[in-house]
Amino acid sequence: MGVMPGEDEDKRSSAAKKRRVDEIFGDVLPDTTSDEREPGQRTPDSDSWFLENRPPHHDR
Repeated sequence: MGVMPGEDEDKRSSAAKKRRVDEIFGDVLPDTTSDEREPGQRTPDSDSWFLENRPPHHDR
């Protein structure tokens, strides 16, 4: 079975759409998922850092 006509074109247009969406919205997903990281290793954008460094006056 060979490649269907237009199949390569569909892949190219799909990749172009993904690039365009990434240009507009940025890369919102981390490079690794939580199950791929070592236990206790945090992503730089995690909320835990903000919660740990929360000023005392915010607890009132």
